[in-house]
Amino acid sequence: MCPFREARKKKEVLSLGYHGNVVNLWERLVHELDTTGELLVDLGSDQTSCHNPFNGGYYPVQLGFLEAQNLLASNPEAFKGLVQESLRRQVTAINRLAQESFFFWDYGNAFLLEAQRAGADVEKKGANRTEFRYPSYVQHIMGDIFSQGFGPFRWVCTSGDPQDLAVTDQLATSVLEEAIAGGVNSSVKLQYMDNIRWIQEAAKHQLVVGSQARILYSDQKGRVAIAVAINHAISQGKIKAPVVLSRDHHDVSGTDSPFRETSNIYDGSAFCADMAVQNFVGDAFRGATWVALHNGGGVGWGEVINGGFGLVLDGTEEAEQKAKAMLSWDVSNGVARRCWSGNRKAYEIICQTMRENKGLVVTLPHEVPDERLLQKALQL
Repeated sequence: MCPFREARKKKEVLSLGYHGNVVNLWERLVHELDTTGELLVDLGSDQTSCHNPFNGGYYPVQLGFLEAQNLLASNPEAFKGLVQESLRRQVTAINRLAQESFFFWDYGNAFLLEAQRAGADVEKKGANRTEFRYPSYVQHIMGDIFSQGFGPFRWVCTSGDPQDLAVTDQLATSVLEEAIAGGVNSSVKLQYMDNIRWIQEAAKHQLVVGSQARILYSDQKGRVAIAVAINHAISQGKIKAPVVLSRDHHDVSGTDSPFRETSNIYDGSAFCADMAVQNFVGDAFRGATWVALHNGGGVGWGEVINGGFGLVLDGTEEAEQKAKAMLSWDVSNGVARRCWSGNRKAYEIICQTMRENKGLVVTLPHEVPDERLLQKALQL
């Protein structure tokens, strides 16, 4: 703990890796707090693979790594019991730190869900099934970003040539700069500015491993404009080979996941899989080169449905038309669903999108200022 304390004292940036079971670390932080009165951490989260906790995604603190592997193979039920006991210990430590000025959030990896199932104290009084004592980062951060239509948009240069990737970086930067110059609202402008910085810094930090690919957060307007610009560059020979577009399942409309991607949808529909299915079907009909509908994906089998796509840009006019139609649907589908659930940011964005695209018609929800009216209507 000495380097930790020294860095905090000097207000220096320090990155430390801990080799061991993180529950031991959580409990050591509690020990330091209780014995010295010093809270050594301000923020905390957990990214353990709790979507698969009983098959190696989470190792119990009571056993060493090899011991745990042997028990998992010989007695899975006993292993499960130790995992749940370990989860309870971890939450107990987190709860103690949270009594001070410490903020914990769930990454969206089913940590709080599995902790609840294990009997840990994570209940939030009066909350619905998707809420716990601590927030999911989707509820506090990503939910509003998704509701504005922003999410992880990807492309891969099939030539494998770093120069082609550099061209796409330049195109993406110029497209977003033009969008800002053309006028966007303040929150969208901040997102675009973040992405311009990201794309300009990416090459410098040598982030490419394997495929010549890039990812950035973009909305419908940005995705379509970037796709069109890349397709034109291919037709003009500035990019040597086709480029494949895709996105993460952790996106605006690709995933129905009540404990992560749709955890900030509070109208009761968070457990419905309609958005991912409509995304999958709608992308297929609008020209996606391939589509996928699958389970799992970050929070566990049976807890989530994902709809995905791949779209090949080959420089043809047909590819451009498919990109415009498919990418527009891929984003607006999710923004509309979030709008219907009562999200104010999504409402604003879908209204703006309809003004910019006369062919898009979305039924808008009507806010009920007095919920007693609903009760009266239900009694009729």
